[in-house]
Amino acid sequence: MSEIRVLVADDIATTREDVKRLLYFEEDITVVGEASDGEEAVTMACNLKPDVILMDINMPKLDGIQSTEKIVNSCPECSIIIVSIQGEQEYLRRAMAAGAREYLVKPFSSNELADTIRKVYEINTKRLSLVGLHSQASPRIKTPKGRIITLFCSKGGVGKTTLAANLTIALAQTTKKKVILLDLDLHGGDVGVMLNVSARGTIAELAQESDPYDMSLVDSYLVPHLSGAKILPAPTSPEQAELITLERVEELLNLLQENFDYIVIDTSPVFNDINLASLDAAHQILVLLTQDLPCVKHVKTNIDILSTLGHSDKIRLVVNCAGVDGGIKVSDLEKSLNHSAYATIPLEEKVVRSAINKGLPFVMTQANSKVTEAILDLATKLSGSNGKTEKAEETATPLEPKRSIIGRLFSF
Repeated sequence: MSEIRVLVADDIATTREDVKRLLYFEEDITVVGEASDGEEAVTMACNLKPDVILMDINMPKLDGIQSTEKIVNSCPECSIIIVSIQGEQEYLRRAMAAGAREYLVKPFSSNELADTIRKVYEINTKRLSLVGLHSQASPRIKTPKGRIITLFCSKGGVGKTTLAANLTIALAQTTKKKVILLDLDLHGGDVGVMLNVSARGTIAELAQESDPYDMSLVDSYLVPHLSGAKILPAPTSPEQAELITLERVEELLNLLQENFDYIVIDTSPVFNDINLASLDAAHQILVLLTQDLPCVKHVKTNIDILSTLGHSDKIRLVVNCAGVDGGIKVSDLEKSLNHSAYATIPLEEKVVRSAINKGLPFVMTQANSKVTEAILDLATKLSGSNGKTEKAEETATPLEPKRSIIGRLFSF
């Protein structure tokens, strides 16, 4: 393995010394710089271009989250590990949403520290290599593969799983092609409940298979839905998520692309490695948005991170539960985010709630509802079954920047 260059950012000098001491005997890891506050960390990251940055979450001038956001935008080749004495889920979520690759809770051992550094370095090296291969690939050697549609938002409660389930059924109905829904919300996915399916097994059991994946093996874990679509549910308990590795997910995505026309992926609300793999592989990324300020702030960060990762041309902004009383106007959302809404899904709470509680997708049971019509239109638009095939390279139409009250409030 090549030498891994590390920048240590912490406002406490003794902590920086402790980190250097823990890494002293690691022959493949070298500390190339130290920063004592967030602003210095951003400057040194841009100047030194380290492979990995150990970023304390609590620092003066700029905290670790703010520094991470700036570095991800200016030096995306750097991998950031957030370090904190806090192990709460909210801190982890904020770190991943900012663009960090890992999260370490103090105190940690030398082995834990070194292993985490190597892990994020290896993943980022592979990512950069794949980006290089994609950019050098000859456009004439393209093999037709299934299209991956990944749904994402770092804020929970936006209706992502409901949309994923009904969009999958809509694609199966409108295209008459092979469609699968993959639940990658590994700690709490509800696709199985949403569609009232009894799992033969989940992605957790599939991940424990020792043999390389082939379609006969994978198919034994897939649940057929009466719409014709197939489902691969999330683990039944959160601890099983640890059984699922990035490598197995990438292997699975490659195989599904060879055997299905459309792969719809529901994700968890964090930028973790497995979600990043599903975003990398996606042809279209549906970024969900509701008409409230907290969600706007999340989506702004999501768009920035996705753009930094080279996915700006895949972003499709979907306004969900549109028409809620007191909600921000869609036109104001578009101006604030500098993105046009690709689709607007209206709020029909009774239709949606009844369908969820019955485990029956409303696109099948409420064919005349406005929400069903909107999702069928979205499926048609994504698949090109209206005769207008959308290219994966096509960029969502940006609007001219204009600062509204939302922009002034959040400084974007």
